Amino acid sequence: MKNEVFNQIANTIVEGDPSATVEGVRQALEMGWEPLDIINQGLVVGMNIISEQYSNGECFLPNLVIAARCMERSMQVLEPELKKRQQEVKSAGRVVIGTVQGDIHEIGKSLVGTMLAVNGFQVYDLGVNVSPEAFIAKIRETGAQLLGMSALLTTTMTVQREVIRQLEAEGMRDHIRVMVGGAPVTASWADEIGADGYAEDAVGAVGLAQRLMGLGG
Repeated sequence: MKNEVFNQIANTIVEGDPSATVEGVRQALEMGWEPLDIINQGLVVGMNIISEQYSNGECFLPNLVIAARCMERSMQVLEPELKKRQQEVKSAGRVVIGTVQGDIHEIGKSLVGTMLAVNGFQVYDLGVNVSPEAFIAKIRETGAQLLGMSALLTTTMTVQREVIRQLEAEGMRDHIRVMVGGAPVTASWADEIGADGYAEDAVGAVGLAQRLMGLGG
C-alpha cells in the first residue's frame, strides 16, 4: 500500500498534475507516512524520472517547469509537518544564484534555482541585474559553497568574469565553486574566465552542482 501511494505521487509529477501531486501528498500524510519518506520515495523519484526524460529528449522544458511546480506546491504542504516533527531535509549545500548586472532575463535562472531547491540545495536567488558586489555580499552572509551566474546577453557575459576576479581579490575564490550558464555561454568561456563548470540547462546545473559538492550526479 505504501509503495503504491509513493508510486502514484511520483507518477503525478511525471504526468505534470500539481493538484494531483498535492492531493497524493495529503493522503500520504493522513495515512501516517513520514514526510521525509514522502519526499524521498515519492517526490524525488518523480523528479528524477522527469529529469532523465528531459535529458534524453523524451520531454521538454514546459514539462520540467510543471514538474518543479508539483514539487514546490507539495513542499509547501510538507514543510509545516517537517517542523512539527522537528525533522529537516538534509541540505546538499548552499548556493547563491542570480542573473548578472545589466541582464534582466529571469526564466532560465529561476528554473535552475527551483531545480536545485527540489534536489536538496538551499538556494539564495538574488534575482536579475545582480552586481558583483551583491553576489559577494550574499556569499559572505550565507557562507555559500556554490555560486551560479546566468548571462543571456553577449554584452553581459563579461560580468561573470568580473565576479570571479572580485572573488579572487577578496581572497574568497578558493572557498566557493562557480557555475555559469546562459544562451551565449559555453564550456570554453567557463574555462577562459576560470569558472568551475558550465551547464546548458537546469538539469545539467543540478548534476554539475552535485558533482562540485562531491555528491555524484
